[in-house]
Amino acid sequence: MFLNKLHISCLFFFFLTLLFPHSTKQSAKAASFIYSGCSPSKYDPNGPFQNNLTPLLTSIVSGAAQASYNSYKSGDDSSGAAAYGLYQCRNDLSSDDCSNCVQSAVSQLNLVCADSFAASLQLEGCFVRYSNEDFLGKSDTTMTYRKCSTSRSDDAEFFRRRDDVLADLQNGVSYRTSSSGTVQGYAQCLGDLGAADCSACLAQAVGQLKNACGSGLAADVYLAQCYARYWASGHYFRSSAGLQSNFHYFTYLSTLFSFRKRTRTAPIIQSLIVSKASRIFSACLYKLPLLVSG
Repeated sequence: MFLNKLHISCLFFFFLTLLFPHSTKQSAKAASFIYSGCSPSKYDPNGPFQNNLTPLLTSIVSGAAQASYNSYKSGDDSSGAAAYGLYQCRNDLSSDDCSNCVQSAVSQLNLVCADSFAASLQLEGCFVRYSNEDFLGKSDTTMTYRKCSTSRSDDAEFFRRRDDVLADLQNGVSYRTSSSGTVQGYAQCLGDLGAADCSACLAQAVGQLKNACGSGLAADVYLAQCYARYWASGHYFRSSAGLQSNFHYFTYLSTLFSFRKRTRTAPIIQSLIVSKASRIFSACLYKLPLLVSG
């Protein structure tokens, strides 16, 4: 049997996982897709906003190798074409996993939100956002994403454990994990929020979890500046990473050359390579049984 290109790629990833099993698994999980949002208004790819957005995204990609959070501004406010942006990684990620996650997020933003004046993308392990309007440091508790488990419980012990976890998460600053019995959870605020603002944001997120998801055995709520999630054992949400990867696999070749012409920036080009590697990895997960049996 002759091996096609995908089979060869899968074998390559198989050997990588043998050499670096923990790093590969963590990076793949951190890059799992949660949600994205794109402004309907578009900018001219050859206009002044693009000239400011390119160095902004370059700073975001390079900054993720140094710290888990940072915000940036590129361009002059008076020009009306300034770009503002930030990134944040979960605090439990290694610097390498944070860097890889942000690279993947930036590359996906340029695919799913091509030429949008404002865009945001949340992966399992990191978040990236940019806009032509200055949103940095401004209070915003708009709900951006919510998911409630269809599996429910009326067990009093579950509610007690869940409420213990959620109460603990509200006391966190920046990033906090908690567990009680079979219920676990974690929460995070943007890095520029102070303790009081973080607690207020998380209190609103927890309220949304209880009110909207009721007796759900798992729930996620993402606000503009914080998020909280909990799950009972065996009910942790699995993202649609495979579907997202398949979508990007088909759009990659059609967007690569125009994207390279616009950016001409090495770190962002590297992020596209990382993103394609993630897509191959996802494809391998589907093809693995065929490779083993075939």
